[in-house]
Amino acid sequence: QVQLVESGGGLVQAGDSLRLSCAASGLTFRRYTMGWFRQAPGKEREFVAVIRWSGDTTDYAGSVKGRFAISRDNAKNTVYLQMNSLKPEDTAVYYCAADTQYGSRRSYDFSYWGQGTQVTVSS
Repeated sequence: QVQLVESGGGLVQAGDSLRLSCAASGLTFRRYTMGWFRQAPGKEREFVAVIRWSGDTTDYAGSVKGRFAISRDNAKNTVYLQMNSLKPEDTAVYYCAADTQYGSRRSYDFSYWGQGTQVTVSS
């Protein structure tokens, strides 16, 4: 079955960096669009970034554009989220997601989800 396993979360201070990873198995990774979403306590899950199967097209939420970078290594079946200049408002559980289609920022358009990794940014 499909498995997406996130790692790399933790507790950091404002201004620090983190790199999240999501290792995929059970699917033909190179054919899937991969996305990152996040959910803070009491808030809805929100779009963060997405990368097309080929890696040549990306999209970012306005709140993270210029600070975060999504990338993928199809040889390793892994997608990454490099997060720089972290802010307390970036605190959330971060999820990776997969789907065969590209173009949506809506969580319900993604077929497969990981369990999430906690990112906490202290001020």
